[in-house]
Amino acid sequence: MVNRELGEGTTFRHNPERGHLKVGYFGLPLGAHLLLRDGHQLDPCVFSPLPAPGRRRVARQLPPESLLDALGEPREALNARIAQALSRAQPDLIVSWFWTRLLPAAWLNTTPLGGINVHPSLLPRHRGPNPYYWTIDSGDLEAGVTLHTLAPEYDTGAILLQRALPVGERNAWQLARALDRPSLSLLREGVGRFARSHPLMPTAQDEQAATWAPEPTGRELKVDWSWPTARILRRIRAISPVPGLAMEVGELCFFVTRASPTTHFVHALAAGEAAVMGRPGTLIVRTGDGAIAVERAILDDTEDDDPDADPIVLDRHALAEAVAERVERVTLP
Repeated sequence: MVNRELGEGTTFRHNPERGHLKVGYFGLPLGAHLLLRDGHQLDPCVFSPLPAPGRRRVARQLPPESLLDALGEPREALNARIAQALSRAQPDLIVSWFWTRLLPAAWLNTTPLGGINVHPSLLPRHRGPNPYYWTIDSGDLEAGVTLHTLAPEYDTGAILLQRALPVGERNAWQLARALDRPSLSLLREGVGRFARSHPLMPTAQDEQAATWAPEPTGRELKVDWSWPTARILRRIRAISPVPGLAMEVGELCFFVTRASPTTHFVHALAAGEAAVMGRPGTLIVRTGDGAIAVERAILDDTEDDDPDADPIVLDRHALAEAVAERVERVTLP
C-alpha cells in the first residue's frame, strides 16, 4: 500500500530538485524541528498527544493552518481536521515519529509516497508500545531502531533501514535515550532519500520472528527470588527508573531502581530473604544462585498528602539505615 513504484510522470509538490519534500508530519516536536531544518515543508504538522518540549519553537516556523495539536483535543474532532488538512495540503509523504495512534489507510493513500515511521526496536522483534522493557527483560544483546513503511497494523510495514547498538547494562530510560539519536538520524536519512529519489529497498518482515511488546503489567513488574541473579537484575533494569521493583521490608515500602550482584552475603539465607550487612550498611537480598545489593530506591509516597512533592530517593546506605531501624532479616514474597 505504501511502497509505491515512482513512475516517470511522478511529480512532487515541494522542490524535489533541491532534495526537499512536502511532508505530512505526525509526532513529537523535535522530529518536526529537524525536518524543517533540513529544508522540508511540513504541512500538516500534527503534534503527538504527549507533553514534550519544542511546540512553540516549531509553531513559530509554520503558518497557523499547517499546525494541529493532539494534546487535549477530542480525537474525532482532531481526525476531521487532519483529514481536511491532508486534502488541502496534499503532502508527498507522511512521516511518523513517536506518534501514538494508528494512522488510517485513507490518510496514507492521499500521498504518492505513502508513509514511514521509526520504531525503537529491531523489527520484527518487539513490535508495540514498550520495546525498551522487553528488549532488556528478554536478555537481548542488541537493541536498535527501524525505519519502516506504515501499514494498517502497528509496526508491521516493510523494513527500510535499521541501526543497532548494544544493550549493555542500561535501564529502560537509559536505553530509550540512547536510541533517540539513531532514531532521529534514520528519520532524516529516510525522508532525505525519498526527497532525492534514492530508493530504499523494502524488506518484508518475517512474521515467524515477530514478538509483541505491550506495556508490562502484573507479574511482569515483579520478580521470583528463586530466579538467578542475572535474571532478577534484568527485570529491575527493565522497569527502572519507573515504576521500579516494589518491595516492603518491616513496613517500609519502596521501589528498587538500581541493584548490583554481590558475593558478600550470608549463605544461610534462603532465596527471598534479606539482611542489612556491612558498615555503612547495604540491603542484601538472596537470589536463586547468589545475591543482589540494592543500590538505589525511591520511597513509596502513595499516601503523601502532596502529590506534586518530589520523590524521596535513597542511596544504598540511607536505605539500609531505614531498613535496619525496623528489622535485620526478612523473607520477601
